[in-house]
Amino acid sequence: MSAYYVIVDVKIDDPDEYKKYMEKAKPISEKFGGEYLVRGGEFNVLEGDYFTPRRLVLVRFPSKEAADGFYNSPEYQEARAIRLPVSDMVMVGVEGFE
Repeated sequence: MSAYYVIVDVKIDDPDEYKKYMEKAKPISEKFGGEYLVRGGEFNVLEGDYFTPRRLVLVRFPSKEAADGFYNSPEYQEARAIRLPVSDMVMVGVEGFE
């Protein structure tokens, strides 16, 4: 069975404002079937020096369409507007397996 994963690397400049984003984004992702698998835990880079993650998040969605629905929803775009001025984020979607 396939799944779709959203991988995020984020640098947070204002933790208090970013917390407001997190509180809004999680239930929106869940509405689209998103399940947080990683949300800022400890990590180590096992190999290579070109990737220096800051804070990692991994969300599993049931499909690319569900992930796109989450990202493009008006509710998420409102939450995103809170996040943009207080963080620097890279968000990547990738097909995978369950």
